[in-house]
Amino acid sequence: MKKILITGGAGFIGSAVVRQFINETEYSVVNVDKLTYAGNLQSLASISDNPRYRFEQVDICDTAEVARVFREHQPDAVMHLAAESHVDRSISGPADFIETNIVGTYTLLEAARSYWNGLDGSRKAGFRFHHISTDEVYGSLGETGFFTEETAYEPNSPYSASKASSDHLVRAWHHTYGLPVVTTNCSNNYGPYHFPEKLIPLMILNAVNGKALPIYGKGDNIRDWLYVDDHAQALRLVLEQGRLGETYNIGGWNEKTNLEVVDAICAILDELHPQGAPHARLKTYVQDRPGHDKRYAIDAGKIERELGWKPQETFETGLRKTVEWYLANTDWVANVTSGEYQKWVEKHYTA
Repeated sequence: MKKILITGGAGFIGSAVVRQFINETEYSVVNVDKLTYAGNLQSLASISDNPRYRFEQVDICDTAEVARVFREHQPDAVMHLAAESHVDRSISGPADFIETNIVGTYTLLEAARSYWNGLDGSRKAGFRFHHISTDEVYGSLGETGFFTEETAYEPNSPYSASKASSDHLVRAWHHTYGLPVVTTNCSNNYGPYHFPEKLIPLMILNAVNGKALPIYGKGDNIRDWLYVDDHAQALRLVLEQGRLGETYNIGGWNEKTNLEVVDAICAILDELHPQGAPHARLKTYVQDRPGHDKRYAIDAGKIERELGWKPQETFETGLRKTVEWYLANTDWVANVTSGEYQKWVEKHYTA
């Protein structure tokens, strides 16, 4: 039975990956998460008692603790998702992004390299380090074209710069030390269990509560949207079948302006939560984010050609599932937004 060490497994994408591994495979999972404000163990409540699941509250910048986790759990692969990931917060406070995304990745790479060098035979040959990154490292697109795996890096925010740095470290550890790595860069994820600071859950929850729906600038910035469970399936496939040293871009083929996203959410809520309809009356245009990239769009052709992956959800089906989930899981939302979750973490997991 293979064992996967997943960093950031209590986060939005990480928890989706953990749930899939436990529910759909025979793999064991070790979830390594610092439990910042965006880490939520309640997102893993459905599998937390499974004997194939273990949780370690560890900061990936802690060299000794990361080494201990490798030593004690003896993983067959690493999936590195732990990261500070919110662009707005990276602009107002970049230090945490530099520390976690760059220094943390370096610390993890060194621990993985030391551990991998100590493996024998088939275990060493089969080891994988899968680094999960973002399309934001490529910068901003014009009105046409797509990001491919050959697109030059042009990060424009402290967040994307920190992720670009981590991508380069992973590449260097492969080419310099031979560490067996694969890298993926994804478009904007959405779906259940998404922390409410991000666009889609923020708009859903604000609309339900009759609050303003803040839209940057004219709302014409474009993103490619990827349903989180589709992304998790792709990540598992790349880990198992991706070519070493290669990068795979993962996108949903769903380009939407921010305004189109908000309008679609309002339309679904008008149907499913008619109290307060029409919800579009709550739209409010606010000053644009500094350095706001105009357009992201991923060409996911490589992963389709080589590994046979395609997203299963359209934006319309995925968004409806997402809205339905938030309407049905008010307790999860209340715990996250009220701060009760952090109190629970401090009580149960902080010495």
